[in-house]
Amino acid sequence: MERKYSLAHLTVLGCPPSEMAYIAAMTGYDYISIRPILMGLPGEPNYCLAENREMLKQTKRALSSTGIGVNDIELARIYDGVDISCYEPAIEIAAELGAKSVLSSIWTPNKAYYTEKFAELCDLAKKYDMNVDLEFVTWASVSNLSEAKEVLDIIKRSNVGLMIDTLHFNRSRVSINELHDIPKEWFHFVHLCDGPKEIPTTKEGLIYTGRDARLYIGEGGINISEILDAIPTDIYSIELPHLVRVKELGYAEHARRCIESAKSYFLNHEFYE
Repeated sequence: MERKYSLAHLTVLGCPPSEMAYIAAMTGYDYISIRPILMGLPGEPNYCLAENREMLKQTKRALSSTGIGVNDIELARIYDGVDISCYEPAIEIAAELGAKSVLSSIWTPNKAYYTEKFAELCDLAKKYDMNVDLEFVTWASVSNLSEAKEVLDIIKRSNVGLMIDTLHFNRSRVSINELHDIPKEWFHFVHLCDGPKEIPTTKEGLIYTGRDARLYIGEGGINISEILDAIPTDIYSIELPHLVRVKELGYAEHARRCIESAKSYFLNHEFYE
């Protein structure tokens, strides 16, 4: 399979989608993975394209002029009190931009509730011919592969997917053998990054690395080749935020080093074709 690369928004979070597209084109990516759903985090930029028509216009212009595609959007979280219909404007715009998937994660411990709401999200995305890819996050309510698989098994929707992030896979202490029980059609893309060999023992430590200090591929202690060898996909969304390096290098150079480290890693491992 020919590998395709997407630049994930968290890697260059200070850039609006249009700037992401230009950076992606300059540095060798095929897609961008954008965040048009506001999460309400402190200091988070607002890239809600459905509400900002000028930003949407600029995004379309950038995609058209560069040939960069949109692979997926994030993040349609499932949490207590969520109104799934609030995600429809972002999903509609994403479909208009050619995106294939909506990324989701679960942040409530109520299994009956989150299963119902995730199914509702899948039904909504189905209207726009899009997948919903569930990501397990180490500090979320659904935090490992078996819990995520259970959700997808229960709801039995045709447009479900399972998105593996190499950092969360490692830090949730998932066994490689668990991947062998996952239907191959669930894998649409992965999040690619590296991280320190030592796994933090506190939630704060997990969050810090996950949001602010991931490592270039091959730089850390995660057995990335073993994980990727068990996942049949050719789309790699590089989610590699590192606030210090972005400050030192700028977004474009950081994005370039992200993809170059990935390509170098693949060339030096046997699973790469």
